[in-house]
Amino acid sequence: MTNISLFAAGLFGGNSWITIIIMVLLVGVMFFFMFRNQKKQEKEANEMRNNLQIGDEITTIGGIIGEVVRIKDETVTIETGKDRTKIRILRTAIRSVDVHASDKYGTPAPQPQESAKKVKVEKVKAVKKSKKTKEAPVVEAPVEEALNEATEAVANETENN
Repeated sequence: MTNISLFAAGLFGGNSWITIIIMVLLVGVMFFFMFRNQKKQEKEANEMRNNLQIGDEITTIGGIIGEVVRIKDETVTIETGKDRTKIRILRTAIRSVDVHASDKYGTPAPQPQESAKKVKVEKVKAVKKSKKTKEAPVVEAPVEEALNEATEAVANETENN
């Protein structure tokens, strides 16, 4: 019995073990909250960058302020200043979206649905198909016309406001 009581006293009697365990738990909790907050911030930043629209006013990590005029895969083209200088930047270089296009114009900004090259390819395919079946080709209006109509609609809305 004396051997067991000495063993138990050695394990549970020393304050140094309790102090070490509490320190390890505190460090573990601290790292958990730090990494959790970092992951949350990264997720919000990626969501903000993926939800960019043409017409949004953004600020880059370098402090450049501009309006998004073109979005392509991992790059974004912005216009800055009165002279309308265009700069192509990476999406990851965007720090914040200052004014959303929907807030600026009151309605969602016009978004090009397809590139002109895709429309041209679809036209060619429709014509080839119509020659085989001897039907009239069904071709949508070019993207440029749709963009011009959308731009005119936005201009009319801003004049009315």
